[in-house]
Amino acid sequence: MTAVEVAYTEDGPADAPVVVLSNSLGATRAMWDPQVPALAERFRVVTYDTRGHGGSPAPAGPYSLDDLVDDVVALLDRLGARTAHVAGLSLGGMTALRLAAREPARVGRLAVLCSSAKADPQGFRDRAAAARSAGTASFAPAVVGRWLTPGYAAGQPALVARLETMIAGADDEGYAACCEVVADLDLRADLGRITAPTLVVSGAEDPALPPEHQRLIASGIAGAEFLSVSPAAHLANLERTLEVTGALLAHLDAGGHA
Repeated sequence: MTAVEVAYTEDGPADAPVVVLSNSLGATRAMWDPQVPALAERFRVVTYDTRGHGGSPAPAGPYSLDDLVDDVVALLDRLGARTAHVAGLSLGGMTALRLAAREPARVGRLAVLCSSAKADPQGFRDRAAAARSAGTASFAPAVVGRWLTPGYAAGQPALVARLETMIAGADDEGYAACCEVVADLDLRADLGRITAPTLVVSGAEDPALPPEHQRLIASGIAGAEFLSVSPAAHLANLERTLEVTGALLAHLDAGGHA
C-alpha cells in the first residue's frame, strides 16, 4: 500500500531539530497539546494524525504496521527532515519502535510511552468488529475509562467529554484496520535492532497495556531508560503532564541536534 499524506501541525522554530509525536489508537494529534508548548521552545514539533484518525485519510484496509511507518517516512520527506526524534504513545509507540528498527538512519532519539511489543490480540479484534458493527462512539466511554485513572477522570469532566468525542470522530473502518495492526503485531525481534537512545514511559495504573509491556520493551533495547509515572493510566501524558513533558525534554535534549 502506498503511503498516505497524513494531516499534521508544526510548532516551534523551523530550523530547530525535528520531533515527531505519534498518537494513540483512537486519539488525534490534539492528545499532545499539553506537551507541545514546552517542546516547541527548543524543537520543531510535528504532530500528526495516524491514518484513519482525525484529519488524515482512511484508505481501505487492511493496514500493516509498515504502512503506518511508511506514512511517517513520507511525512519526514515532505518536511525535508533527514532525521527526527520520534515519540509515540500506544499505537504511536508501536509505529515509532518499528520505524527505529527499520529505518535507523531516520531516528535520532526515541521515546515510547504506554506501548507494547506484543499485545493480546483478541481484545483488539473484538474492538475492530465493534467499530465496524456499531461505530467507534459505541465504546468511546469504555476506552476513555482506560485512558485516565478514575480519580482523575472524575475531576475532569470536560476532558473526558473531549476524549470521547475524539474517539467517536475516528473513521470506523480506519479505526478497525488500526486495531487489527495492533492485534497482528509482534515487535519482540525488532527490539534488539534498535540503536536510537530510548526512553520508555509506563503508566503504573494503565489497564490497557500494563507496565509489564513497557518493561519488556525497555529490557529488549540496549541502554533503554525506564520511567514509571503514577497515578497514570493509558494516556499518561495527559494525567502526568509535567513529569512526562519534563522527561521528554530531558531525553530529547540530551541528544543535542538530531
